[in-house]
Amino acid sequence: MIFSEDEKTDQVEIGRKQRRRRSAIRTPIKSIPDHLLPRVAIVGRPNVGKSALFNRLVSGNKAIVVDEPGVTRDRLYGRSFWGEFEFMVVDTGGVLTVSKSQANVLEELAISTTIGMDGIPLASREAAVARMPSMIEKQATAAVDESSVIIFLVDGQAGLTAADEEISDWLRRNYSDKYIILAVNKCESPRKGVMQASEFWSLGFSPLPLSAISGSGTGELLDLVCSGLKKIEDPDELAVEEDYVPAIAIVGRPNVGKSSILNALVREDRTIVSPVSGTTRDAIDIEFTGPDEQKFRLIDTAGIRRKAVVASSGSVTEALSVNRAFRAIRRSDVVALVIEAMACITEQDCKIAERIEKEGKGCLIVVNKWDTVPNKNQQTATYYEQDVREKLRILDWAPVVYSTALAGRSVDKIIMAASTVEKERSRRLTTAVVNQVVQEALAFKSPPRTRGGKRGRIYYSTQAAIRPPTFVFFVNDAKLFPETYRRYMEKQSRSDAGFAGTPIRLLWSNRSKTERDEGRATTRPKGNLVPRDKKLELAT
Repeated sequence: MIFSEDEKTDQVEIGRKQRRRRSAIRTPIKSIPDHLLPRVAIVGRPNVGKSALFNRLVSGNKAIVVDEPGVTRDRLYGRSFWGEFEFMVVDTGGVLTVSKSQANVLEELAISTTIGMDGIPLASREAAVARMPSMIEKQATAAVDESSVIIFLVDGQAGLTAADEEISDWLRRNYSDKYIILAVNKCESPRKGVMQASEFWSLGFSPLPLSAISGSGTGELLDLVCSGLKKIEDPDELAVEEDYVPAIAIVGRPNVGKSSILNALVREDRTIVSPVSGTTRDAIDIEFTGPDEQKFRLIDTAGIRRKAVVASSGSVTEALSVNRAFRAIRRSDVVALVIEAMACITEQDCKIAERIEKEGKGCLIVVNKWDTVPNKNQQTATYYEQDVREKLRILDWAPVVYSTALAGRSVDKIIMAASTVEKERSRRLTTAVVNQVVQEALAFKSPPRTRGGKRGRIYYSTQAAIRPPTFVFFVNDAKLFPETYRRYMEKQSRSDAGFAGTPIRLLWSNRSKTERDEGRATTRPKGNLVPRDKKLELAT
């Protein structure tokens, strides 16, 4: 379609108004809590574009999109809106039907389940792979059960398949009371899309052609979604002030029990747990209320293997999963680094610890599968913690928690420790307290002299920020303070002022001669402030 100059100007102005309207809606002062919003589930067979449509509806890139089946496994939630309606979109794994033989199921999952399974017995591996389709379908069924609207997604390019017919029969037989929308994806051309969608009339639903990649047809889809949702009455009463909710990312190497910890905390099978490494793909966010009624956002992540191993495997999915895990660390407040009790701390654990410290995140070390340690006594935990401190020196300030997630033992200690770490990370000291701590450290050990006889001098210090706690030292010359003395000052600040479980930042700022002279003139004036001529005038 060709527009004139005036029409182009009108289109640009309309686009600007729509963007302003979206930004105004996306940044509300008050919002309805996620658990009170209606759910919209996206279901279908594998590789029809469910995750791509999910990303389009939530206006983000939360779900991993790769052109291979079986990528999405757990339920993934995202907040969306259209007009006056606001709702939660649920991405699900592909539903595998009974028409497939066991050999075909194993072949489809071969790419994703043979990664990182060293040390797992062959029988357990085959059993875990065989159970994977049923666990994915269980997650998809849970999403459909809690949803008000179901988007049944099919592939317009592949055409109608037997799997689509079986899913359609399953939805009509079990969820006839719900509003079901048949969306035909991968209809890139609007003209051909009508022809592609016409093949799916036999499923008993009115097909809607769309393209999740280009976005065509998604407006009509959202209109249908909103027509099946009940409008929330008195949203102002349900709305709450947007408070700060700390996020806890659960990270670690594959198969250390991260998903088991999340399931034990929320007390439901929220994520798939399997002895096969690499089961979790996306970063799964879920709201959680702790024992003291404090709210958290838990983030379950994929196992992080060494970069060289991921590159040699050639798996694009695993590379994206690791990238999601690192992004989860970046957007979290506290990181629970999970290690396996019977496994030695590896170089990869140290690399993850370095990333946590570099990002300035609070951290606690979770020693999971503590029940597998034989012949434990009262000194076992002490010796184990000493070994952890020695090998993870960069996290010597992080508390250590022992748990057995599968049995649900001691998992509450993880939340209690994370809550304490977050409070320490958000704590602010007065300038007087900071300077008192610094003076005590200086009295115990002065800055060293250089060969030329110069010595660093700290005029005063103050806390400039929180999360992480950041302190600024105003000195005569930052170069006169070597790295060893800076580490000493950090250690003394931590021992005297606390801040357990969080890194602290010390910034050294040079104070110019002019600033020193002005400060000296205002703080310690010398001589009589009355001018000589004024004295004579007063005397007469």
